[in-house]
Amino acid sequence: MQPPSGKIEGSRHFYPVRVYFEDTDLSGIAYHANYLKWCERARSDLLRVLGINQRAAFEAGEGVYAVSEAQIKWRRPARLDDELVVETRALDLRAASARMEQRVMRGEELLAQVDIVAAFVTPEGRPRRQPDAWRRLFEQFVTKDEE
Repeated sequence: MQPPSGKIEGSRHFYPVRVYFEDTDLSGIAYHANYLKWCERARSDLLRVLGINQRAAFEAGEGVYAVSEAQIKWRRPARLDDELVVETRALDLRAASARMEQRVMRGEELLAQVDIVAAFVTPEGRPRRQPDAWRRLFEQFVTKDEE
């Protein structure tokens, strides 16, 4: 069985998510922290789709991405069995970080917007420049004219 996989269309990555019972509280509404989990999975999938192997880099002692800033605005609740899509776009790419906007959508309805800064850090947690090959892959994805 293949895990869910996202796809890139232009400057956006789309990652499908379904709200399961374990994602909800007693009222059947998705627990607030799960939005951050879904967004993390979408960012990890984006790296995989771009051809970035974060696990190999970590195992080689090069480093990984870690969230250094996050801001979230919840607009509507997700509910049990909803089919959602996490839409990700990279807004800015710096030497050691990337700023991304993620939108959790149910169809055309915006449920949550998450603004993230992911920093590239050594295994010891110190910031360092992203690998050049990764930057080149990411540069193709960074939003140019949209905002």
